Amino acid sequence: MSNQKLFNVAVVGATGAVGEQILGLLEKRNFPIAGLKLLSSKRSAGTKIMFKGQEHIVEEAKPESFEGVEIALFSAGGDVTKELAPHAIEHGAICIDNTNAFRMDPETPLVVPEVNIDKVSEHKGLIANPNCSTIQMVAALKPLLDRYGISRIIVSTYQAVSGAGSRAIDEMLRQTREVLEGNELVPDILPVGSLPVKHQIAFNAIPQIDKFQDNGYTLEEMKMIRETKKILDDESIDVTATCVRIPVVNGHSESVYVELKNDYDLEEVKQLLADAPGLVLVDDPANQKYPLATDAVGKPDVFVGRLRRDFGSPRGLNMWIVSDNLLKGAAWNAVQIAEYIAIGK
Repeated sequence: MSNQKLFNVAVVGATGAVGEQILGLLEKRNFPIAGLKLLSSKRSAGTKIMFKGQEHIVEEAKPESFEGVEIALFSAGGDVTKELAPHAIEHGAICIDNTNAFRMDPETPLVVPEVNIDKVSEHKGLIANPNCSTIQMVAALKPLLDRYGISRIIVSTYQAVSGAGSRAIDEMLRQTREVLEGNELVPDILPVGSLPVKHQIAFNAIPQIDKFQDNGYTLEEMKMIRETKKILDDESIDVTATCVRIPVVNGHSESVYVELKNDYDLEEVKQLLADAPGLVLVDDPANQKYPLATDAVGKPDVFVGRLRRDFGSPRGLNMWIVSDNLLKGAAWNAVQIAEYIAIGK
């Protein structure tokens, strides 16, 4: 990115898991930074973070923190975005938000670069990062949408505990030790919801991510349904989701059934996915090669495999999609958008 304009950048939520990933990517990608401001809650202010060999002190995020900032990457919770993004925009910053605060706002582009990067130009100071589980699915479906059209999507997710934060990871590891040692365990974190009831995550699967809505779906499931339609720009697509938390640290996996509008050739589908940007085809079942969360962790790509024609519908296709939920599902998607803003590609 040499000979590029340099930008004053702020990272809000710099001490969190996604914030750390964003900083790592900004450094690794040599993002054109003139000045870097690290912001967090009052509790984490004062933390020292190294970036490109220089020590930066994390400051408390306040409305006045964004003076001079040109690009602000938010990953500190929806309430923080709602409170501070308007002030950042007033100071002239373009905000890239990793929360649910404005995803369904009709004035806010919801962007996955491999799918709809052109929507960035429609921003009014704010661009939303989709939900992690939505990002990897639509990235894999975009080539199929363009070639065949899509009428229906049924997705079941197998989501890592890191999606619920570092405390959830700690709880899973602690519970695992307690079960193996035969000790009594008291669940404290999962599922994250409106009720005080908590369940064991070690050696278990919890069919709830986020709060239940009046329609019987969880908020996570409704995010996938609504966001998919918005990103693919087609409200006529039928989408349903079941989101499940499993005892994996990092890496979301998804079983996806997609019904195409036109007939397809399976080998052509494989080639389309293999050639698509940001996708890696791992589909060699004869040699037990298929996407695994353990292989996806630390990589920015979306991995696709287990491709097979559905028995019940001639235009139905089953697939398995895996990605690092903290990278492509959050930090990398945000940095990709920032790079597009910075260098126009």
